[in-house]
Amino acid sequence: MPIIEIRILEGRSDEDKERLIQNVTHAVEQSLGAPLQSIRVLIHELPHKHWAVGGKTKDKQ
Repeated sequence: MPIIEIRILEGRSDEDKERLIQNVTHAVEQSLGAPLQSIRVLIHELPHKHWAVGGKTKDKQ
């Protein structure tokens, strides 16, 4: 059972996240030959203040 965890910044629409889940699931199915019903996708949304690049949080960029 493939389990895919994705971390993204919060703020994307439900439609965007649903499309991401569908596309990732399809890619795993094609790449590994895994049955759709066995593929798990977990999305972790992080607040901008918990995500930093170059020592600066995204809420301050």
